[in-house]
Amino acid sequence: MDITAQASSIGSLADDTRRALYEHVSEQTEPISREEAATAVGISPNMARFHLDKLVDAGLLETEFRRLSGRTGPGAGRPSKLYRRAATTIAVSLPERRYDLVGHLLAGAIERAGDGTSLNDAVAEVARDEGHEIAASAAAETEPDDLSRVAAVLAAQGFEPREQDGALTLANCPFDSLAREHTDLVCSANLSLIGGILEGMNCPHLRASGEPHAGQCCVAIRPAG
Repeated sequence: MDITAQASSIGSLADDTRRALYEHVSEQTEPISREEAATAVGISPNMARFHLDKLVDAGLLETEFRRLSGRTGPGAGRPSKLYRRAATTIAVSLPERRYDLVGHLLAGAIERAGDGTSLNDAVAEVARDEGHEIAASAAAETEPDDLSRVAAVLAAQGFEPREQDGALTLANCPFDSLAREHTDLVCSANLSLIGGILEGMNCPHLRASGEPHAGQCCVAIRPAG
């Protein structure tokens, strides 16, 4: 989801009834029916169905169909629609943070270092590989030039790129608090990540360079050479 969709999903919980239903469903170890949810929050089953389905539309709940009697075959009755909390994580941060991404990189680096690779090399390799994957999975862009294409991919990762004089600076660090506390490790991973994105997008005429500035990402993209 983009930030607008995520904010809209979380905004669904501003309604007291929907929030109560969501909280009740989330507390259960098994999916529940609309009747059970309705009884728990003190509303009619029809009203519960309306609000529960809105929570499904918002990506906060998921559904499945199952016969509660446990019987099968003719005469067993129709399967009931059951609700459970969605497995997808929905979070909104302003400015955007991607601690999930940096955690994924560092966990992968630790695993690779267990094979005998030095930790610094493992971080660089894993981050570069992740950059290749981000580039490969990026939607086909219709931007007029490579710098604009790269900017679109980095914007989708939360970097807030700014183009000036044929270069990109990155106004936001998605790894902010970790970068401030573990600067060398996280900024090195970030540099390799963005370098991998450039490689994956086949932009040899662009390079990622470390350019620390207070209040923004430590990497800039400039013409190679």
